[in-house]
Amino acid sequence: MPKVKPHRSSPTLDMTPMVDLAFLLVTFFMLTTKFAPEEPVQVDMPKSHANFRLPDTDILLLTVSKDGKVFFGMDGKFTKQTLLTNMGNAHNIKFTPDQINRFAVLPSFGLPLSQLQSYLDMEADARKAIIQPGIPADSLNNELADWIIYSRLANPKLRIAIKGDLDTKFPVINKVIETLKSQDVNHFNLITNLIAEPGVNEPDNK
Repeated sequence: MPKVKPHRSSPTLDMTPMVDLAFLLVTFFMLTTKFAPEEPVQVDMPKSHANFRLPDTDILLLTVSKDGKVFFGMDGKFTKQTLLTNMGNAHNIKFTPDQINRFAVLPSFGLPLSQLQSYLDMEADARKAIIQPGIPADSLNNELADWIIYSRLANPKLRIAIKGDLDTKFPVINKVIETLKSQDVNHFNLITNLIAEPGVNEPDNK
């Protein structure tokens, strides 16, 4: 009696669940990834062994370039809207709703208050081409102190951090620190790059 050979079919693998999973992962990372905001000045920070990480929210960041310009940055769209409105009222400057909304999405800026209206009226590409002179922080015209006052009123939970360039002269950094101290701000962070331990890859900026 002849043997009956069973029919053999090639094995198949349904890739539909794998494709669905891949698209879900891509969608998840697209929705959760935060891109670093574009900054008006690049800063090469000094290094240290401190490994304390700043929180992601409620941060007031004062950036000092190597040529001594001071830039102001703060998170929170509605907080920045309140901040600019109060600054305008204190200095008798009426900002339009459109200017306030544009200010609310600025990552940082370094301009005297008198130039801020014209700067906010520019298109985004035009603003990128502007060389910002920095926020005045001199003893005779210390607008930086006012920005600090009204930012803390807008958000009492703010933590203040200073990010200075490696080549920034100490008197400039000290001027910023003295401004903070004049507003009774005695606790703040200096942002540095972390020096990696031997055998450990050096992480990104802290």
